[in-house]
Amino acid sequence: VSLQMMKHAWDNYKRYAWGLNELKPISKQGHSSNLFGNIQGATIVDALDTLYIMEMKEEFKEAKEWVEKNLDFNVNAEISVFEVNIRFVGGLLSAYYLSGEEVFRKKAVELGEKLLPAFNTPTGIPWALLNIKSGIGRNWPWASGGSSILAEFGTLHLEFVHLSHLSGNPVFAEKVMNIRKVLNRLDKPEGLYPNYLNPSSGQWGQHHVSIGGLGDSFYEYLLKAWLMSDKTDEEGKKMYYDAVQAIETHLIRKSSGGLTYIAEWKGGLLEHKMGHLTCFAGGMFALGADGAPNDKTGHHIELGAEIARTCHESYDRTSMKLGPEAFRFDGGVEAIATRQNEKYYILRPEVIETYMYMWRLTHDPKYRQWGWEAVEALEKHCRVDGGYSGIRDVYNNHESHDDVQQSFFLSETLKYLYLLFSEDDLLPFEHWVFNTEAHPLPVLHKDDGNKEENQK
Repeated sequence: VSLQMMKHAWDNYKRYAWGLNELKPISKQGHSSNLFGNIQGATIVDALDTLYIMEMKEEFKEAKEWVEKNLDFNVNAEISVFEVNIRFVGGLLSAYYLSGEEVFRKKAVELGEKLLPAFNTPTGIPWALLNIKSGIGRNWPWASGGSSILAEFGTLHLEFVHLSHLSGNPVFAEKVMNIRKVLNRLDKPEGLYPNYLNPSSGQWGQHHVSIGGLGDSFYEYLLKAWLMSDKTDEEGKKMYYDAVQAIETHLIRKSSGGLTYIAEWKGGLLEHKMGHLTCFAGGMFALGADGAPNDKTGHHIELGAEIARTCHESYDRTSMKLGPEAFRFDGGVEAIATRQNEKYYILRPEVIETYMYMWRLTHDPKYRQWGWEAVEALEKHCRVDGGYSGIRDVYNNHESHDDVQQSFFLSETLKYLYLLFSEDDLLPFEHWVFNTEAHPLPVLHKDDGNKEENQK
């Protein structure tokens, strides 16, 4: 089924928005997010590995030809360093590792080089936004006192280590290792990492902590850096398990109805709200369970299962059986969105991602059943003639579509669904680590040091 869904999403993108970043499936035209500046083709690059894994050979071939002829980074525009890294660099790296086609390696390294000026700050903590022509960077104007954002500068590590591996140029890995040095030198309030860090002073901004947006993938990349290093990156491992310990102490709570959730921390006060983005953490806890210190393996799996259950409840308690952007545990409500601007669903993958990890790590059939419920809801409410659209209010009985088919729907949501219903030997966890956009990157085994170098 996810194969047919992918075909519907891809064919319509090709028909109405080919070469543009994303598709507007209701208006049947292209959609351009300012996150990518003037770089085009986000859906193509994001979907490459999904097409390859699903054996959509014709589609993969035409996507590859588009990349060869049209993917151009010489644009005078500001891009989000984080988004371009996870979608474009990640997508190109995976396409290369899966297919062996040299064009993907070449483009990935070329783009990586264009991102390097983002690190030209007093601390080496990169800017959020970069003009890739001029090399001038700046931060989001809304971010606490000109700060860079934890989830943004903390979600470069996997891709940049691979860029060094594939180019033979150590500079990429050095840049991301330096970010860790800065973080390790700083005092962490209650052992937690605030979401804001000033790249000039090297000091924290506001003491907000979140495992959802602004924080999320920083934690994921600590664990995955260790796994991707064939469990040799002891620093990444220690930072991850220490962070989980602090998260458990200060942020993880149980509602009166018995649902485990991860709250947000604002200067010492808890906000009892959990974002859809935070739902990735169930999969993360389960993935990290095996390496957990002092016999905590079972506990981490249990934590993953509890988060998966809470996130499933957030879906189940809506009319559409699709989860809201954020849901709360206060004033007598549990796992329900109480504000209009939190009731939307933009085809996000995090809950399905957690089902996939929980399925692979426990083989409890309920995760496939929950994934199937999500498929039925997507087909019923998000599928339109021209592709798949997000929904403005999941509690409403009739759809109000937002008219965007996000590139991550093809990259993540459909890939995780496909993997949830596939055998475990498709992209097995001992050989592959998924970046935060679901792009699989190979584990760098100790013994294959410079295999790539010798092949060139």
